Amino acid sequence: MNRDKTGSVVFENVKKMFGSFTAIPDLSIEIEPGTLVTLLGPSGCGKTTTLRMLAGLEHPTEGRILIGGKDVTMLPANERDVSMVFQSYALFPHMSVLDNVAYGLEASGLKKREARERAEEGMALVGLHDYGARLPAELSGGQQQRVAVARALVLEPQVLLLDEPLSNLDARLRRKVRTDIRDLQQRLGFTAVYVTHDQDEALAVSDRIIVMQQGRIAQEGPPRELYENPASSFIADFMGEANVVACEIVAINGDMAQVTLGDTEHSVPARNAREGAAKLAIRPNAINIRPGTEGGIKGKVLHAAYLGDHIEYEIDSEIGSLFVVDAAESQPLPAGSDVVLSLARRGVALIADS
Repeated sequence: MNRDKTGSVVFENVKKMFGSFTAIPDLSIEIEPGTLVTLLGPSGCGKTTTLRMLAGLEHPTEGRILIGGKDVTMLPANERDVSMVFQSYALFPHMSVLDNVAYGLEASGLKKREARERAEEGMALVGLHDYGARLPAELSGGQQQRVAVARALVLEPQVLLLDEPLSNLDARLRRKVRTDIRDLQQRLGFTAVYVTHDQDEALAVSDRIIVMQQGRIAQEGPPRELYENPASSFIADFMGEANVVACEIVAINGDMAQVTLGDTEHSVPARNAREGAAKLAIRPNAINIRPGTEGGIKGKVLHAAYLGDHIEYEIDSEIGSLFVVDAAESQPLPAGSDVVLSLARRGVALIADS
């Protein structure tokens, strides 16, 4: 793939309506060349509509879309320099793998010999150079997905679009293929826009994540920033589970805030907070648990589940109901046990929607 050809993506105040329904009220996005940006969110949040507008399968009601600096807002799909990888793979079942990969090149007018040479190069990129003669049905799901990626890449688009590309794969294969896609993107340096509802998938592959909610951007940033510093209860819960509890900010000391939880006090990053009532997002694995009744946050075990490498607890505590994930280093504490909880330094953040 031609690294110099990779392009930027810009949405300028894009609005999309379907009849009287506003799917996207006002969306502005900038994606740098050579980065992989994921549109993440629950069903109905607008991420697929956004991708379809970028692909030219839908057109904005208002606003502009630019690819590589060129206004493509009203161009049809076949006149945009993008390729799309669908969740269904969309391979021709009667054609060999090599013919599937070469199809788009031949359809664009390239001579058959050159198309097949480039198709073979594309198959080598995704580790399938020996599979050209096989039919799609003779491949695993992960191999079929790599064929779909190769078919898109050989067209050398400015932007590669991936629409829920791993949703048809089982959990173990999803981990393998997402690693393959990320490695390929970093090695070749192409621009990619990736749509998923799977938080783990987004965290694993992205340079930047844009979380959407009701057609708007709820928060965007690097994966670690979104996970460790959620801006709202929605983000905290969507980017991995979180316990959202009420707290009181009693003092601000530089970049740190002193907060009280029940009878305990903790220091957390202030994030422009002010003294007074607030909310704290606490990751389940940021809560330490021990049997007892003295010190810390007091609670009682409602339920415990042993899951091999960790134990999940439901705790009725003085600050509310808590979900706790503990390393399985000992036997689970039985229901009814008195416990004392404390917070780790990481995985605890103030959130804005207090």
